[in-house]
Amino acid sequence: MSIKSYLAHPHDGKKTELIEALSSLSNCEVIPAENKDLLIVVTDTNDKLEDENLKEQIEAIDSLKLLAMVSGFDTPKDN
Repeated sequence: MSIKSYLAHPHDGKKTELIEALSSLSNCEVIPAENKDLLIVVTDTNDKLEDENLKEQIEAIDSLKLLAMVSGFDTPKDN
């Protein structure tokens, strides 16, 4: 299980559009800042492939200007 948090900066005037796009993705939670054009994005994926696919989907959103990872936590599967 991989849990990561990001700061997402929208293009000017696109905060609402970015919130809607991110909220529509599974395994993705969005928390908008109240006083800035900034979003906190938390992702929770089951494996590395799912994590990479989700990040690619996020980075492809047109209203996203910048995505910066703040922290990441990965729990390895027991074999």
